[in-house]
Amino acid sequence: MISLSIKRPLVTMSFLLSSLLMLLTVATPSWCQRSETTSPTASNRAPFPWNKMRLPEHITPVHYDLVIHANLTTLTFGGTTEIEITASKPTSTIVLHSHHLQISKAALRKGAGERQSEELLRVLEYPPQEQIALLAPEPLVVGLPYTIVIDYAGNLSESFHGFYKSTYRTKEGEVRILASTQFEPTAARMAFPCFDEPAFKASFSIKIRREPRHLAISNMPLVKSVTVAEGLVEDHFDVTVRMSTYLVAFIVSDFKSVSKMTKSGVKVSVYAVPDKINQADYALDAAVTLLEFYEDYFSIPYPLSKQDLAAIPDFQSGAMENWGLTTYRESSLLFDAEKSSASSKLGITMTVSHELAHQWFGNLVTMEWWNDLWLNEGFAKFMEFVSVSVTHPELKVEDYFFDKCFNAMEVDALNSSHPVSTPVENPAQIREIFDEVSYEKGACILNMLRDYLGADAFKSGIVKYLQKYSYKNTKNEDLWNSMASICPTDGTQRMDGFCSRGEHSSSSSHWRQEGLDVKTMMNTWTLQKGFPLITITVRGRNVHVKQEHYVKGPDDAPETGYLWHVPLTFITSNSDSVQRFLLKTRTDVLILPEEVEWIKFNVGMNGFYIVHYEDDGWDSLTGLLKGTHTAISSSDRASLINSAFQLVSIGKLSIEKALDLSLYLKHETEIMPVFQGLNELIPMYKLMEKRDVNEVETQFKAFLIGLLRDLIDKQTWTDEGSISERILRSQLLLLACVRKYQPCVQKAEGYFRRWQEANGNLSLPSDVTLAVFAVGAQNPEGWDFLYSKYQSSLSSTEKNQIEFALCITHNKEKLQWLLEQSFKGDTIKTQEFPNILRAIGRNPVGYPLAWQFLRENWNKLVQKFELGSNSIAYMVMGTTNQFSTRAWLEEVKEFFSSLKENGSQLRCVQQTIETIEENIRWMDKNFDKIRVWLQNEKLELL
Repeated sequence: MISLSIKRPLVTMSFLLSSLLMLLTVATPSWCQRSETTSPTASNRAPFPWNKMRLPEHITPVHYDLVIHANLTTLTFGGTTEIEITASKPTSTIVLHSHHLQISKAALRKGAGERQSEELLRVLEYPPQEQIALLAPEPLVVGLPYTIVIDYAGNLSESFHGFYKSTYRTKEGEVRILASTQFEPTAARMAFPCFDEPAFKASFSIKIRREPRHLAISNMPLVKSVTVAEGLVEDHFDVTVRMSTYLVAFIVSDFKSVSKMTKSGVKVSVYAVPDKINQADYALDAAVTLLEFYEDYFSIPYPLSKQDLAAIPDFQSGAMENWGLTTYRESSLLFDAEKSSASSKLGITMTVSHELAHQWFGNLVTMEWWNDLWLNEGFAKFMEFVSVSVTHPELKVEDYFFDKCFNAMEVDALNSSHPVSTPVENPAQIREIFDEVSYEKGACILNMLRDYLGADAFKSGIVKYLQKYSYKNTKNEDLWNSMASICPTDGTQRMDGFCSRGEHSSSSSHWRQEGLDVKTMMNTWTLQKGFPLITITVRGRNVHVKQEHYVKGPDDAPETGYLWHVPLTFITSNSDSVQRFLLKTRTDVLILPEEVEWIKFNVGMNGFYIVHYEDDGWDSLTGLLKGTHTAISSSDRASLINSAFQLVSIGKLSIEKALDLSLYLKHETEIMPVFQGLNELIPMYKLMEKRDVNEVETQFKAFLIGLLRDLIDKQTWTDEGSISERILRSQLLLLACVRKYQPCVQKAEGYFRRWQEANGNLSLPSDVTLAVFAVGAQNPEGWDFLYSKYQSSLSSTEKNQIEFALCITHNKEKLQWLLEQSFKGDTIKTQEFPNILRAIGRNPVGYPLAWQFLRENWNKLVQKFELGSNSIAYMVMGTTNQFSTRAWLEEVKEFFSSLKENGSQLRCVQQTIETIEENIRWMDKNFDKIRVWLQNEKLELL
């Protein structure tokens, strides 16, 4: 699954903007512990025979036969589930999952073949654990085949999970209904009773009943359709491969599709609502290319005969990897050649590549339990960059990878973070780990491992892992064991990186003589939270290296004592050849062949660590950036900007030195360092907006525009250039217009006036549309016109651009109206509500409205978006994590503590409280220094 709020890469302009114009910090939630009673009571007051959240292991499902009939008029569904099971010990109790289903009958068939006896089972329900118990009159015999048969009914879910209702409006204004599924992580049990844990893999035969005017699709191809009654058709789908319940999918709709075949004969189809099927071609071509890439890269053929990609009008996350039927939010899949933005093309490509990577990582090989979710998600996130850099080199995806690592570090630097592999038990806890640590940190440590081993050796290890564990479940250690013994010993197969490194330099021989213990090394990155701060002290030719846990918080916070195996890399003023050294101890010393002017560690930002340079180390690097910044790569420049400001937070570097370093940005033109500069500087004035410090806030905003003015002035108001140049243009022009830089505002006003006069039919360059709409929305008439165009637009990019522009008005009545409308979900879909709430939470006049709305509607939000979900975390952080005063802190603490088990223990709550405390400390310590620094600069840049 790819979650819209933090994991979907740059799918829309407004999403990309949220990492720039707004402080991107998203929740890493915490566990809502439920006290377990020793003897649970079923809903009929009888004792329930099982008291654990996890199912017993002695009953194993082998095969499911599902018949499901969805009625899109009454918004209900009925079904029969037949599950073939075996018992590994005698038991008369079968415990499985069921949630919000009304069970009318349960029976047990013994044996195989035609002459099976059937006996009724007593059904007990225990809603707190979403479990039912089926009680047999006598114990099941070990090893015999049994089939349980359950008849049940349910309502189509009004949320975004389970078997749920979705709607769309045709061009003619008719509202049409469809039904779709979203089962990951624990919602298959809302559609059919099942053993809803990833390790209970089974095969599935699915039959869907529908009206003749509808179309049903599922994981497998259609085998036949049978008319079972007048006006009722039953579609029979082929039997699936062995898979987990969370990957089952079916959709009943009136979608249209377009299809192509891969070289190996897999039929790839994109499904969408009829009015938008003309926007499916880009994703279809990308999916074919990416599926072919993965078959080749993994050396394992895609095991199904088809791969469908369906754009669902109502979708909570970004996309979902159901085997053979991946589902997407429309903006993550549909590309309008005339209106879609450059970032939309990039985002769609990345999202499709993520879901297709899951067909191997996650579907073919699945984590044993959700504590190792990162084996699915970290890998899929990492493979986005590996695949797209080969299949779509023009997108230059490498420009966006390290931003993911910086975002993950932001979360991982808090005490409320968690290890990549972390214990979870109940559904809310499971939902909480779909976060930056599982996805982004997971991807970044895999990238670090690939850099350490070399690309060929790394690939050989993961292919071995996939081949060994196909159709099985794995734990963290299975991956590391597959990475052991990957270097050829006979010299026949030449590999790059670790396996072929010579003994020519002191650092590489040190690296080699350590031996290759991937498991021990990687356990330090997956079994403990956080990451190391590496401190470098140069004394002549001696480089003293020290590691410690980088963690934000009060100065008197206790030391954790964590130690990592850190694959250090460095270049110097004398040599740009990368030197390598594996640091396993708290301190060590490297000896250089000669003294150097400067040394830069963590080359290319391939390591998940931050570096501090003692004495005049930072002065040397700042001098290098101001002199010839291109002497080091753009990713190295971005990582210096990031490290400098992160070091300010823990008091290792002064804010003045970090700001001095940022001055070099006046000469920067590359997207990565410019965006990283914005990611560090914009949050500073966002914190100021929450305090009454208008004069300094205004000066700081002017300083930022002055710093980038030359680059802003160079931007053309066109769609020319590479994807990176186009995304940079879009964001710079938006920043300039929102900050009221007059040359930008005047140009945008002219474009908006002409667009409005043409009744929205004038084709604007998509790269400048966001800036034009943002300026147009500043007056009431322009705002109303934009909203009228929002209602009729068929372009996801255009809708997102308008949505963002509507949210930055300073008219409080309109902001309140937007919150209410998007929450209601009639003209603005409820799936957009988290983004709208967060955008208004970033608006200098809107943030109190957003915070109030969150509090007043908390219970309804939890019902719609689920406790522990990434959407809830995104909304909590989006409305509160830029507060920077004690009064706001107390209000936040008071509200969340009042929620008790309905949210007080969420990790995102702990995280936002920690972040606000950090904001207060940071402002108290640095605000006066910034004021003086700005005066001393005398705004020379202006």
